[in-house]
Amino acid sequence: MSIRKYQDKEVDQEKIEKLLRAAMAAPSAHNQQPWEYYVVSDKNIIEQLSQASPYTKCAKDAPVVFVPCYRSEGAAPEYFHIDMSASVENLLLEADELGLGAVWMGIAPGTDRMETVRKILNLPENLNAFAIVPCGYPAEERKQQDRYEESRVHYIR
Repeated sequence: MSIRKYQDKEVDQEKIEKLLRAAMAAPSAHNQQPWEYYVVSDKNIIEQLSQASPYTKCAKDAPVVFVPCYRSEGAAPEYFHIDMSASVENLLLEADELGLGAVWMGIAPGTDRMETVRKILNLPENLNAFAIVPCGYPAEERKQQDRYEESRVHYIR
């Protein structure tokens, strides 16, 4: 679930590494693993990232923000966004497992947003910003919604 409010409490390096290990354990087309992650705890940079789009405002109060990026070159570039989605989902699931909260804020494929993040982080030309993922200890309690809808399941036996 999406957590957008965070306690003023640092996330320790051990948990950050577990989040990154989970993210990088994702499957990818041709095992191309197009991801690179920027881990931002600098409050000034986080403030700038929170202004990258109209939907990223809540990032400003997060103790850490992950910015998953994908390389321009790979074996199957048409699958970069799918690969990156699997990676971000793994990070979100690990965050929940570790008692953290996070939210996925899309940046790609919006070229203006991607360019804004590129400038903020001074990304090299071969990297493209995919998302902004604020993360921290939740300062809000939300229950997981049951979104199962039987009418959308089709068995072929």
